[in-house]
Amino acid sequence: MSIKTKFAALALTALAVTGTIASTTSQAEAKPYGWGWGVGAGLVGAAVVGSAIAASDGYYYNGYRRCGWVRQFDAYGNYIGRVRTCY
Repeated sequence: MSIKTKFAALALTALAVTGTIASTTSQAEAKPYGWGWGVGAGLVGAAVVGSAIAASDGYYYNGYRRCGWVRQFDAYGNYIGRVRTCY
């Protein structure tokens, strides 16, 4: 299991636990404050998870990272250039 999969599972578990606790411990009350704090916390959480996934080094094969350059073509078969891919 890669680090991305582990981190995504952890984030999903934390979200489920938080939602369960919030739904069982509080009663619905009308307040004029709106969703500001909840949306802000969600955006911050998404930024943290997204940056952690983007910063991961990728896959390793027997201790070595397998990367290479792959030729790119457009929809008409014209050569565009090369892009680095890791597998």
